[in-house]
Amino acid sequence: MSSTRIENDSLGEVHVPADALYGAQTQRAKQNFPISDLRFPRLFIRAIGIVKQSAARANQHLGLLDDDIATAIIEATEQVINGTLDREFVLDIFQTGSGTSTNMNANEVIANAASQALGEALGSKAVHPNDHVNMSQSSNDVIPTTMHVAARLALHETLHPALEALRDALQEKAEAFDDVLKSGRTHLMDATPVRLGQEFGGYAAQLDKALDRVEVASRELSDLALGGTATGTGINRHPDFPATAIGYINEATALTFVEAANHFEAQAAKDGVVMASGALNTIATSLLKIANDLRHLSSGPTSGLSEIQLPAIQPGSSIMPGKVNPVQSEALMMVAAKVMGNHTTITVGGQHGNFELNVMMPVMAHALLESITILAHGSTAFRTKCVEGIEANRARCKELLELNPSIATALNAAIGYDKASKVAKRAAAERRSVRAVVVDMGLLSESELDEVLDVHAMTEPGIPGS
Repeated sequence: MSSTRIENDSLGEVHVPADALYGAQTQRAKQNFPISDLRFPRLFIRAIGIVKQSAARANQHLGLLDDDIATAIIEATEQVINGTLDREFVLDIFQTGSGTSTNMNANEVIANAASQALGEALGSKAVHPNDHVNMSQSSNDVIPTTMHVAARLALHETLHPALEALRDALQEKAEAFDDVLKSGRTHLMDATPVRLGQEFGGYAAQLDKALDRVEVASRELSDLALGGTATGTGINRHPDFPATAIGYINEATALTFVEAANHFEAQAAKDGVVMASGALNTIATSLLKIANDLRHLSSGPTSGLSEIQLPAIQPGSSIMPGKVNPVQSEALMMVAAKVMGNHTTITVGGQHGNFELNVMMPVMAHALLESITILAHGSTAFRTKCVEGIEANRARCKELLELNPSIATALNAAIGYDKASKVAKRAAAERRSVRAVVVDMGLLSESELDEVLDVHAMTEPGIPGS
């Protein structure tokens, strides 16, 4: 038996692997773009299956597709959706900027699987990739639609729950550590006291805002280009096709999508994707701040702050026995850096909506989905293997707080800024407590100091001693 079969497209004959469900256009693209090992992820393939299935159902509903062909296409797309045919999606991310190659990859795979279901041979085009599977569509509206569907599914199914769980874990630590008084720090230098719980409460609040930003990103992606066909004019599709197909997409995803108000904007501009990526970039910034803070707060154990203790999950050195490093913080920081880099890729891609079509969609789609995925997985690992096991080093927090010269700030109302400044400088120079220096200088009595230097009161709004 031959290892290939011959198919034809508008450029002529093409040799395709004999058992491949894809056809001539996919084979040409496979040969033309041997650039990287980057492929569209599972979620994108699932989403394009949903879009193709919804289109077939709409075309059947509108009387444009015969029932037998429509049923065969719907069954084939179900295999695309559930991952059975993932091996057939063989194309590089770096390809035609419209994603036409990947749209045709999907059309050919679905057409051949449907043809086989009808008892016809591979390559027979009994179910035609263009005439039937791609009916009422163009790559130029299918790919941007798939980008939005895939990204929203990822946001709601993976990122939102991961961030919500991390927020809850940080809030639990905020409550558990609320009685731990410690030194605040501004400019990395000692500042007035805070409670460890307040610091963790700040982190939890950042995650609250991150969850809001996920919703903003999702809203930006709710408009679909489907129905715009080649240039936004809606050529070659039934007037009711977009609303009907999008209704089926909503049914399949349990999300609410709407037809784009302006198809020229939806196909030429990828501003919604850039905006969504901007939200992810901000979330990455928040996570990097939190991860880095925990890394510093746990530094030590003898030469750093060591105010908290992170779970020891693996040896930290190939040469230094017993060393343990803040590896989950470092991993999340690298995730954040990658998301920031992806945002730059998406920003540049968004600039290339030339006239009626953006021509950098595949790399934008890959970068957006990668950012969502690694933020979700990174947040989950950080929560389960780091945050949930954090312990407060209460003795160390107290030790450093007692030596903190910024406690002298509480003396301002009692002895004035200038005298308080002298106290702070002397306390720092002699590595003594502010209380001891004030007593030595005869500025306040012990009973007055008890009232003024109420450290817990310093962590709340108001004037100490009032």
